[in-house]
This record gives sequence, structure tokens and C-alpha cells, in this order.
Amino acid sequence: MEFTREIYWNVGHGASTLVPMYLLAIAAIGLLVWGFLKRVQVYKQGLPITRTDRPVERIKLLVENVLLQKKVAKVVWPGLLHGLFFWGFGLLLIGTTLIVIQADFTDLFFDVKFLTGTFYKLFSVVLDLAGLICIVMLGGLLVRRYFYPPEGLETKDDDAIMHALLFAILITGFVVEGSRMAVTELGTPLVPWSPVGFLFAKCLEPMGEGGLLALHKVTWWFHLLLVMAFFVLIPFTKFRHIFTTSANYFFSDLGPKGKLVNLDLEDEDAETFGATSLKELSWKDIFDTDACTLCKRCQDRCPAFNTDKPLSPMKLISQLGDAAFNEPDANLIDTIGKDVLWSCTTCRACQEICPAGIEHVSKIVELRRSMVLMEGEFPGDEVMAAMEATEVNGNPLNIGYAERGEWAEELGIKTLAEDSEVDILYYVGCYGSFDKRNIAVAKSFVKLCQAAGVSVGILGKEEKCCGEPMRKMGNEYLYQTLAVENIETIKSYGVSKIVTSCPHCYNTLTKDYRDLGLDVEVSTYTVYLQELIEAGRLRINSQDLSCTYHDSCYLGRHNDIYDAPRSLIAAAGGELVEMEKSREEGFCCSAGGGRILAEENIGERINIKRVQMAVETGAEVLLSNCPFCLTMFEDGVKGAEVEEQLKPRDIAEVLAERII
Repeated sequence: MEFTREIYWNVGHGASTLVPMYLLAIAAIGLLVWGFLKRVQVYKQGLPITRTDRPVERIKLLVENVLLQKKVAKVVWPGLLHGLFFWGFGLLLIGTTLIVIQADFTDLFFDVKFLTGTFYKLFSVVLDLAGLICIVMLGGLLVRRYFYPPEGLETKDDDAIMHALLFAILITGFVVEGSRMAVTELGTPLVPWSPVGFLFAKCLEPMGEGGLLALHKVTWWFHLLLVMAFFVLIPFTKFRHIFTTSANYFFSDLGPKGKLVNLDLEDEDAETFGATSLKELSWKDIFDTDACTLCKRCQDRCPAFNTDKPLSPMKLISQLGDAAFNEPDANLIDTIGKDVLWSCTTCRACQEICPAGIEHVSKIVELRRSMVLMEGEFPGDEVMAAMEATEVNGNPLNIGYAERGEWAEELGIKTLAEDSEVDILYYVGCYGSFDKRNIAVAKSFVKLCQAAGVSVGILGKEEKCCGEPMRKMGNEYLYQTLAVENIETIKSYGVSKIVTSCPHCYNTLTKDYRDLGLDVEVSTYTVYLQELIEAGRLRINSQDLSCTYHDSCYLGRHNDIYDAPRSLIAAAGGELVEMEKSREEGFCCSAGGGRILAEENIGERINIKRVQMAVETGAEVLLSNCPFCLTMFEDGVKGAEVEEQLKPRDIAEVLAERII
């Protein structure tokens, strides 16, 4: 016998079937398009932003994350369930499309059938198994959501609608297949190629031919109506993420990673700076709210949320979405709450794990900019004092700028004003210049450079804060003032290479300063020292060291530098025990986002929680490569009362002790 089947069996292939079927399809697709057009009007309330350049890269991201489910799979079990369901449902959609193409086009007009023979057998078994996988995976997702929900997972009416409709589509599809097989295929060689349909057929067989014919026809039309309902509901329920999340991969920020939009503070036509209302955010910010699936992965990773702060990245996006579609004139700062906005450390943990490509940090900074630039408001008096100190002395520690280079005198390091013929400009940063604990790190780095035969120069009193903490706190004006002065100074000496031991300085100089005219190679000291060691210019004596390592957010998630620090630790002889949360999943120290300037008065202290994670490894030393992190950990070991168990150190200090 021929391996194929009659399409439209029992329902007919005439006008009485095709006309209502295609009218329903056209109506459903029309409503789908209309629903999205209404939402597009809401997106258009936002400011313009370019997210269609470099189309090849964008298409690659879309393919990787839609077809391969790359971001979804980052959380293994839910990601696997979702991924398998997606692939299974995709195969069913492809299979249905092939059926329509043959029945209503190639066979109808050209008498060509391709769903025959071996191809039909493979087609049949693949679709059967795909449908079964979809049912099992959907069941797993349902059990997770309704019976064993993870803490913080919000369940809404949309979720029930999605589960019920998808289950109904899948089950009715198998009922249609089973009732057809019970009449036409039982006892034939076709049966093994439809294993799930066969089980349904055996269950339905006792109904008799008359009952099966009636069941098949009724269920066929009901199944069609369910599929059409699925299309209609897409723009009005969480089903919309099929399109919006997929599109969001195409609209991704292609970098530099984490770089903020530079405000034109001299724009005489600008009435406001930052964002207070929806129209002051970009269209992409509004689109993000429609791409969110409320999966809570961002919330699970957020250090603020996990230490009882009021910030939930998921809820923040949800609140913005509610405002966009229900209350477009709302004051977003009042809607979200000031404590929520000030709690963010800009660590990017939320964005790195988000399977929908949502950009949380830039939205928070835009709202902070409005509070600072338009209202002059900060999270506390101590932050205001730090800002004022920076305006006067060029640093938030309120130490006279003339003292900035004193730490280097005993090492014979000159300022560029004294001698600009050097291999590298060491951009020290505020903590390396003024904080006693971090001065030791700066000295260690210089000693390592000297041991490698590298001549080092500094700016001394001409160096000012890079402005990163001020910018992330929302004070764009102070940031740009500092940045312009630093850039003019650096350019005046013809510097060819800058190295910094502060990840915040590195991130700012290598990305943000580009907008203001800095075009100099910038390296972080971990990468620079690794290069010196690999080149044989710097020799380190390997000695046993029990340690764990903290990935600085601004070196790790912001710049994807994870291996260089570990390479240096290995060169020093470190026996590294990784914390449970490391690399991309690393837990913030609490100092980012300008929080280094602010008191932490709400909830558990983040630095103490991170120190406790380090203690759990059993290591004796907690290594880092960031002055902010080191400062937080020095304070954290005291707060956690583990000073005898754990010693915070910088990698440069360990290396300097092992110079050969």
C-alpha cells in the first residue's frame, strides 16, 4: 500500500470546508495584526533609538536565541522544558504548514503530492513524537507553576489561559488523528509510524465507525477554532512574547556592553534630562515591557532583592508596562518608588540572565538622572556630600587633590608633567590614590610593572575621579565635567596606553569616554599583567595559597573578563575554590551603581552576604581585583565577624609578594 493519507478525510475538500476555514484564518490573522498595531502605537510614545543597524549580527542573535533557545537554556530545567516544548510546537507548526501546502496548492493545482512514501513515514512519526513531547513538557511547566512554584513566581490569568489552550490544541489534535486512524489505519503498516495516534485510536475504537466519524468531524472543527483562537489571543496575552521576545533579540544592544546614552547637556531645546514620564524613555524601553515573560530569573539573581531591598527587576519592568498601556501620563518615579531605584547596584546580573533580552540598568539610570538633574535629589546626605567633595577636590573621599600622587613618591614614579616618556599611564583612581588599604594595591601593581621593566607614569594631582559612580547615581553633569577634564589632560601628554587597577575606571575609560573624544588603548591590570607573564617579562614564584575569587561585576559581566584574573591566581600558586555564585553568576559586592557613596540602610548588607559565601568555601583568602570590592570586603569580614577566618586581598598584592 502507499504510505500516505487522505488530507481533509471525512470533512471534505470542497468549498464548504475551505471557505469557512480560510475566512477564519484571515479573520484570526487580521485580529492578530490589529492587536499588535495597537501596541505599536504605545511603543511609539518613546524616544527614537537605533536598533536596526548591523542586521547580520542581529539576525544571528535572533537565530541563536529563538531557534536554539540559547538564553532560555541558561536555567537548565525550566529552560529544557521550555526549549523542548518550543521545538516540538515548531515541528507541529511546520507539519501543519506542509499539509496545507500540499492539499491546497501543489496537489490542487499541479497534482503533486510530496507527503508520500518514506518521507510521509518520517513526517508522521516526527509529528507524533513532537506532539507527545509538547504535552509532557507543558505538563512539567504546569506542575512547576501551580504545584511546586519557585518563590516569587507570579501566576496570572494569562498563564492559565496559555496552559489550557495549548493543552486543548494538542489533545484535540491527537483525538482527530486517533479517530481517523481507528477507521482507516488500524491493522495496516501505517500504524507503527503514528505511535501516539495509535494509542488514541485503540482507546476510541469501541465507539464504532458512526461515532468515530462524528467525533472526528466535530473535533476537527473544534481543533481549528482553538488554533484560530490561539492566533487571536497572541497580542492580548502573554502569548505575545512569541513575537516580542523574538524581536527583542534582533533589537539587542550590540555594545559596547552596558554603555549608557550620553546626554547632550548643552541642548538648549531640552526641557528635561533623564526620564520621569513614559515619553522620556526610548521606544525600546517600552518594547522591553512587552517582551517580559515574568519568569523572575532577573529577580532571582538580583543582589538587592536577595538582601531584602525593595527592588525587583521583574516588577520594575512590569510596572513600566502597566504604566505604558494603562496610565501613560504617570510619574514613573512615583509609580516605581525612589528606594527601589536607589537600591540598584548596576551589576547587570538581571540582564545577563534575562531570556528576553530586556535592558533593566539603563532604565534605572535614566530615572535616577531625572531625580538628580531635575530635582537635586540623592539617596542620602552622605551621597550629596560625596558629590560636593568631588566637585571641589576631584574625588568623593574629600581629600585635597594635591595629595593624589603622594603614595608613588617612594617608588620613584613620576607624574607625566615631570616625565611623559613612559610605557604606560597608570590611571590610579580615587581609592588607589587616597584609601590606605587600596594604596597598597596601587604600590603592588607598580612594583610588578617595574619588575617587568615597564616604565610607569601617573597624572598625580591632575587626575580626577573618572566620574563613574556619579554617572551611575544619575549625576550626568558632574560625570561629564570630570570626564572632559580628564580627557583633555590625557590628550595633552600624547598618552598611547592606559592601564588601570579599577574595573569601574576601566569600563568608563574604554567605553563611555569614547563619546567625549578619548581614543587611547585602555587595559585592565589583570589582562596587562597576564600579557607580561605570558611574554616572559614578569616572573612569579608559585607558592601555595588557599583562596577563593570574587568576580568584580564591572570586570566580569560588564566586560566578560573572567579568565585573566584566574590565570594570575594560578601563576601565583593559588588553589582556587570557586564560590557557588561565580563568573557570570557572581554576586555583587554592593558598591556598584554609585552605591559605594551611599549607606546601606535597608535589608541585609550585600557585602556581608557575599563574604559569607566566601567563608563557605573554606578558603583562607578572598581575592578580588577591584578597589570597591576590596573596600566592601574589608568592611564585610568585620560585619560578619569572620576576620580570623577570611582575609580580603587584591590579586596584585599576592603577585607582588612572589616576584622573582
